[in-house]
Amino acid sequence: MVMLGVETIARSVEFYRDTLALELQGQSSEFAFLAAGGITLVLSAPLGRAVQPRPGATEIIFPVESVSTAYALLMERGCKFMNEPREVTAGSWAASFADPDGHRLTVFGPK
Repeated sequence: MVMLGVETIARSVEFYRDTLALELQGQSSEFAFLAAGGITLVLSAPLGRAVQPRPGATEIIFPVESVSTAYALLMERGCKFMNEPREVTAGSWAASFADPDGHRLTVFGPK
C-alpha cells in the first residue's frame, strides 16, 4: 500500500478513478482505496491535514505498455504534463504530471 495525503477525498477520487482509470475499491469520508496494479493506493484526508506534501518530493511511477499512448489518452482526459514523453534510458520512456494535490506522477515504459 502507498498512502498519499490529499486535501479533498472527492476531488482526488475523481482524478484517480476517472482520469487515471484506477479501480475504486472502497471509500469513506476520510479515505479512498484504489487498485493500482500490484499495490493499493490509499488517499487520506487525515494525512493531508497533518502533513502538507511538498510537491515533487514523492513520485509514483505507473508502468504502461506505451508511454505515447498513455500520454495521448491522459491529455484527452485533462492531464497537464510537465514534459512530453522523453527517453530516460535506452528504450525506456517517461512523461510526468501532477495530481490535484501536486503529487508527481509518471507514466513509464516503452515509447
